[in-house]
Amino acid sequence: MTATPLKGSDRTTAGPLADGTATSVRPRRRGRSAPYWFLVPALFLFAAFTVVPIGYAVWLSLHKVQVKGIGLGKGAREQVWNGLGNYTDVLHDSEFGHSVLRAFGYGLIVIPTMLGLALVFALMLDTPQARSAKFARLAIFLPYAVPGIIAALMWGFLYLPTVSPFYYLLREFNLPQPDLFDGGNLYLSFANIAVWGGTGFNMIVIYTALRAIPLEIYEAAKIDGASDLKIALRIKIPIVMPSLVLTFFFSVIATLQVFTEPMALKPLTNGLSGSWSPLMAIYDAAFFRSDIYGASATAVVLALATFALSFTLLRVSDRYTREDRA
Repeated sequence: MTATPLKGSDRTTAGPLADGTATSVRPRRRGRSAPYWFLVPALFLFAAFTVVPIGYAVWLSLHKVQVKGIGLGKGAREQVWNGLGNYTDVLHDSEFGHSVLRAFGYGLIVIPTMLGLALVFALMLDTPQARSAKFARLAIFLPYAVPGIIAALMWGFLYLPTVSPFYYLLREFNLPQPDLFDGGNLYLSFANIAVWGGTGFNMIVIYTALRAIPLEIYEAAKIDGASDLKIALRIKIPIVMPSLVLTFFFSVIATLQVFTEPMALKPLTNGLSGSWSPLMAIYDAAFFRSDIYGASATAVVLALATFALSFTLLRVSDRYTREDRA
């Protein structure tokens, strides 16, 4: 009589031999390590281009350059341990604090406007009465496909009074011509570029979630006499709330990391400082003031603040989601 191996087992069991002796049971290990070998290239790239740079930035943030004498000659500049000194300087840097406040003011304009338009567009495209829905989706999403630097330069020239066709029309009709590069108008100029480029991506995320809702739910609501507006407010929006939360997190992170728009428009105006946003402050410290150690500390502080804010918002939204389900 010969024993057969159990289904799903990684061991094979052989029956007794002709002389009555039994064979040993050995585990089958062939092929177990294959998945890990497939992960090696991805892990190597992740370590080389993410883990190592982050570790190097942290290491730089804990050091500084000590200048001896007048700073000339070999050995006049020496890298020494500074501990948390760079972090203390960052937290006491008023200019960096102002850049963070400007980023939050920019976000207060961009995030509600962009997500509100994305939600409205997604709901409109999801209605049965929508015409040319495929063309509309493409038209709304197309600005997101334009590289950020190209979009910023394009809008920047449209903001210039001497070359913009909008200012020509305003002059022809004797209408006020606001300076979009001055004071508070800068926030509106940057926000317009971000909303124009980011609404399409968020709309696609929300629209995809809407298309996943079973049609039976809409049919049951219509049988109960619900209008399209009530279906949108009481069924569609609550169901796609996780997608709205996801796009909100992405928008918050993008707001804290705003760099392309102000950096591209900076040569077009004299009213924009080199540290208007947190990332611009880091860039200015590293490449214009040659303070790579302070810039590294600022980058670490910004990364930790972004992580803490995202984690807090995620926990708060998760708690309210659980309360709603309960």
